[in-house]
Amino acid sequence: MVWPIRSRISSLICANSPLVASHVYESWWFSRFSGPTSSSLKRPWPKVMDWIHMDRCRTAASLPSIKEKQTESPGCCVRLDGENQSTDKGNMSETDGYQNLFGLMKQRFMSFKNKKYIKELEHFQALAEAQSPKFMVIACADSRVCPSNILGFQPGEAFMIRNIANLVPPMKNGPSECNAALQFAVTTLQVENILVIGHSSCAGIETLMNMQDDAESSVHPFSRNFIHKWVANGELAKLKTTAATAHLSFDQQCRFCEKESINQSLLNLLSYPWIEDRVRRELLSLHGGYYNFNNCSFEKWTLDVERCNVKKERISYVVKEQDFWS
Repeated sequence: MVWPIRSRISSLICANSPLVASHVYESWWFSRFSGPTSSSLKRPWPKVMDWIHMDRCRTAASLPSIKEKQTESPGCCVRLDGENQSTDKGNMSETDGYQNLFGLMKQRFMSFKNKKYIKELEHFQALAEAQSPKFMVIACADSRVCPSNILGFQPGEAFMIRNIANLVPPMKNGPSECNAALQFAVTTLQVENILVIGHSSCAGIETLMNMQDDAESSVHPFSRNFIHKWVANGELAKLKTTAATAHLSFDQQCRFCEKESINQSLLNLLSYPWIEDRVRRELLSLHGGYYNFNNCSFEKWTLDVERCNVKKERISYVVKEQDFWS
């Protein structure tokens, strides 16, 4: 009588239970029936109430929080037939728990596969063989600044690297993951455009502007050794900012430096011979971009290389083809 009762109760309790976290229950189930072990031989077989308790635990572990349930809509669930109704699967910041986060991630992946990959199968199969992006994009690692999201880059269109404060170090500073990616994008993929994207309220630029010229105390040695050493690549932008904005507030100076550092990075790109060569031959263009997420606007401009004397130290830059999207 145990099995029919258990099966009936289980089906009633779990009828509406989502798939998230079900593998926790399944792993427990298989551990019960995968064969005798030293530990399993000592355990008694579960009684009816044990099964009820396990099913309740399974249901509670997979149910969304009250906040999630209030914002949930039918379009936010993955149907078993794979036909997803929407690519918008909710916000991770409103999702609680490890399993629910990866459950949401799985839904987004399956939505991408069914709505994008399968419908454009030929395109994605071609991408599996080779890539030929038109853009190399250097953007900040800030989670609020996703180039593919705000500019609509599709798979295969942009070779990207993201770092703190979207900085490009000059060639003389030695190898880094940034210039390694640049070399591959320019010499192997032969991209036609390099776009450096900065953004408002950049914590990396604020750190740069706050750094003292003298030796700091070792209160945060790891922060100094890694973050401070990296943002020091924007030191020239900081010097130009402080010279031009001494009368402004610190916040205004940071906003100025956010754009100044973009142009300094564009000049730093020309310190690499294989980049300058392609730029001079008009095979490669260098662009700057600034995303303001306070009012959702984007500024775009192009470095006027012909009017820049890159042989001078701390040279002033000239830009062209400025555009403002709002």
